Amino acid sequence: MYTLIDGKKTAAEIRQEIRREVEDLRKEGKKVPHLAAVLVGHDGASETYVAAKERACHEVGFDSTVLRLDEDITQEELLDHVQRINEDPAIDGLIVQLPLPQHLDEQKVIETIRPEKDVDGFHPVNVGRMTIGLPAFISATPAGILELLRRYRVETSGRHCVVIGRSNIVGKPMSILLARKDEPGNCTVTLCHSRTRDLASFTRQADIIIAALGKPRFLTGGMVGEGVTVIDVGITRLPSDKTRSGWKLVGDVDFDSVAPKSSFITPVPGGVGPMTIVSLLRNTLLAARKEIYP
Repeated sequence: MYTLIDGKKTAAEIRQEIRREVEDLRKEGKKVPHLAAVLVGHDGASETYVAAKERACHEVGFDSTVLRLDEDITQEELLDHVQRINEDPAIDGLIVQLPLPQHLDEQKVIETIRPEKDVDGFHPVNVGRMTIGLPAFISATPAGILELLRRYRVETSGRHCVVIGRSNIVGKPMSILLARKDEPGNCTVTLCHSRTRDLASFTRQADIIIAALGKPRFLTGGMVGEGVTVIDVGITRLPSDKTRSGWKLVGDVDFDSVAPKSSFITPVPGGVGPMTIVSLLRNTLLAARKEIYP
């Protein structure tokens, strides 16, 4: 029988922990963490994500600011806004909601954010520090996955972990983090992707699988061994005649066929997703406390 890794419940517990820490800061007369988000244009998904981040900040007692900018803003104007937030001592963490309109250079924007305010963990300085094991802001989804493995006491040391997907946001950092000398960590890691030949030959040998390919129900029961731990990062909206909305969310894992062979598995929704925003809050608290960049 598998154990369901409940990201929704775990995220709620962590939010309460952060809320108590913020209350302690208030009692001690110290600064309350402040997260700023920059939103360019009116993309529906981005609006939803930013609103969720605002609600989460309010729930844990953070100050929050959302800077909404017109879609036709120039690169220079956007960078000026980022620099002003960089220089504002009241703001501890800064995120620029992605994706940006096509005429804007996302990488240039990311590199303009000061590493000590880069609570998304996308700046090359934070990525580099993470890679060599120095304190760094770890991007929210990998950080959330590590926390789930830690809190559910999933053994990782000496285990074979297969990461499916090589994105800069999830796949690559997960492969680095799980190979490091730490807990969770000390895995032997195989990084697979869309060009991997006979991918199933790797996944069948895995003790842990991180599925982050972006293909719905890609990983099936025939591709995994008994007792595997499966972390499903994918989320895709598919049409459904069984729901009131007319669609449903599915992950990269075919849950019904994989779960019976698993020891631990995350659902979609309710697994990795809820951990992303709470990890962003944790990074902002670390930024306010200057624990990464004293």
